Amino acid sequence: MGNSRRDTAIGHLDADCFYVSAERVRDPFLCGKPVGVLGNQGACVIAKSYEMKAAGVKTGMPIWEAMKLCPGGIYIKRDFRWYEVLSRRMLEVMRTCSPRVEYYSIDEFFFQAVPQSPGMSLQDSALAIRDRVAQEVGVPATIGIARSRTLAKLISDSAKPFGALAVLDPEAEASLLAERPVSEITGISGQREKRLLPWGIRTCLDLARADRRLVRSLLTSSGETLWWELNGEPAQPIRANRPLHKAISRGGSFGETAVDPAVLYAWLVRNIERLIEELHYHETLVGRLSVWVGYNDGRSGIGQTTLAVPTDRFDQLVEAARSCLRTAWIPRAAAQRMHLIAENLHKREPRPLGLFESATEHNRAEAVAKVKRQVNDRIGRFALRSAATLPLKSIYKDTSNGYDICDIRGKTCF
Repeated sequence: MGNSRRDTAIGHLDADCFYVSAERVRDPFLCGKPVGVLGNQGACVIAKSYEMKAAGVKTGMPIWEAMKLCPGGIYIKRDFRWYEVLSRRMLEVMRTCSPRVEYYSIDEFFFQAVPQSPGMSLQDSALAIRDRVAQEVGVPATIGIARSRTLAKLISDSAKPFGALAVLDPEAEASLLAERPVSEITGISGQREKRLLPWGIRTCLDLARADRRLVRSLLTSSGETLWWELNGEPAQPIRANRPLHKAISRGGSFGETAVDPAVLYAWLVRNIERLIEELHYHETLVGRLSVWVGYNDGRSGIGQTTLAVPTDRFDQLVEAARSCLRTAWIPRAAAQRMHLIAENLHKREPRPLGLFESATEHNRAEAVAKVKRQVNDRIGRFALRSAATLPLKSIYKDTSNGYDICDIRGKTCF
């Protein structure tokens, strides 16, 4: 270990079992007990405490299977509004600890690592940041500091839970990389991991010691970037501001399977309204729209369309999405999830009308959209919505379904 390159040091903060920790902040009764946080209308475990993990419960496991493994567990429906509150508190703390912070995800931050007081080592600074987050936010977190962000994340992963570790010496880095499988590197799993095996690349150190040109040929330029990072050369900057989207998506699991086309269409309209919210926030128009539907028997369908004119108008997107859904729909098959993907994005700015679009039609649609936004901003999200979503009245009655993790804006990660 050492501090010889503290001017280029990058830190990574990762909250420990963040959703569970957030629930424990407001209800200390949960501390030390096996706790699972449920998503998808309560159908599966999306986060679990270390106590529940020890019982064999895994993330994504259906609730009925989790209860068999951990019958004494406490299962809580997720509350993303509360999780955002604590996430932004962590962001505020981190911005006082570092001159440059990247809000990577709801529970992860990359930051420029600097001594927290004159003469303080980066190791002691990591401990100080960890303890300050725990004291001011109430959430336990792990800190890793290294010469690049990829190394910093690997180091924080190795220090969990509630650890703090600064590793800037190449020999110490090599020891840590030799112990960790290459699949632990973000961006390397599945097919990419299999592609490396014939070349004897099994650990993070194997990848760091491999020929750079070989890595590029196997994993493209993104793999080469990771190679530089593993060798202590920062190749991925800290983004204090979120870059522009390449795509925006809305969707998810239904909770209960849908066979009735009217219910499937209701989900389509719900997701369009959610998508439009995000488009308005980012002042973005859609050029291409895709609708993907996953079915209970493992099949899936997808429909895509390129819009004649980029838009964020409800009436135009509904018409385009309806056409996509016809292609993605498998009659009599039980659908269980849906995703809408908006691509070929354009900044919202004055534009000419479409070839077959009248000024009257355009102005009417804009006026309706404005009224809809004003009502929902004043009364509550989805207070005014399309009648096509009426088959989902039970979803709208449950206030926890009025919020999504994707609505926590400003993150770099999706």
